[in-house]
Amino acid sequence: GYRNFTTKLWNAARFAEMNSAFGPEATEKVADIASFKPKATANRWIIGEVAKAREEVDEALSAYRFNDAAGTLYAFTWGKVCDWYLEFSKPLLNSDDAALVAETRATMNWVLDQVLILLHPFMPFITEELWSMDPARVKMLIHADWPEYTASDLLDKEADREMNWVIGLIEAVRSARMQMHVPAGLKIPVLQIALDKAGQKAWANNEALIRRMARIDNLSEATDVPKGAITVPVEGGTFALPLADIIDVDAEKARLEKTLGKLEKEIGGLLGRLNNPKFVESAPEAVVAEARDNLKAREEEAEKLKAAVARLKELS
Repeated sequence: GYRNFTTKLWNAARFAEMNSAFGPEATEKVADIASFKPKATANRWIIGEVAKAREEVDEALSAYRFNDAAGTLYAFTWGKVCDWYLEFSKPLLNSDDAALVAETRATMNWVLDQVLILLHPFMPFITEELWSMDPARVKMLIHADWPEYTASDLLDKEADREMNWVIGLIEAVRSARMQMHVPAGLKIPVLQIALDKAGQKAWANNEALIRRMARIDNLSEATDVPKGAITVPVEGGTFALPLADIIDVDAEKARLEKTLGKLEKEIGGLLGRLNNPKFVESAPEAVVAEARDNLKAREEEAEKLKAAVARLKELS
């Protein structure tokens, strides 16, 4: 909910402040974003993501779709900034390269400033409070200029492609682990079955980050997916997770099939209600809408469980 989102935003600012990238200790700042050319791929990537979000927000506001504008900012701030960029920035901020640290602090400072500016119409009080943490401000946030940069100005296509590939791989491995009930803290080996040059470069540039965030122990190459492994397709290649010796396949399959059976009964009951003309015509509109939403949510959950069962069959 929005309470958790507010906490997430506050913690992001605190993280930046502790790393001298925000607040009174922040000295590295971006004077002109158009001429700012960071070297780190993650820094170039997040600048482009800010520009894309700014365009989406402006488009929604111009059409008076305030909910869409707020939704875009919610997803961007929580997902791209907090979940991904702050994690990507940690090894950069801990680097022995002083220039890289300074560049990352300046990037993070600019990104958080843009987040506060864009969020201010929707969350005026907390954004103004966070803005005031920097005593060097010459004016309040409410008087700050609305940004006009565009994705065509700031998007680095190479960085965008590389970091989104990294995110896609991490998410795919995490999804497979969650579906297979692999213990969260357990590091597992990964096999590289096939990977194009772009994927190899992205892996080489971000190996430590990928291994830490996806809980990967090691990577080795293989020509075929061995028995007892599940495939993880990514853009330009395929990886595999050998899990037969890590999880109890039969017990996990039984657990998922039991859950799926219960879910299918719930789906059947909801379909029965919604296919009944008397229910649809006589029930309050809100009740019918709630039933449809519940049906959609359970159908989506069932599809995920079916995919997990299919993956377990790969291990058999």
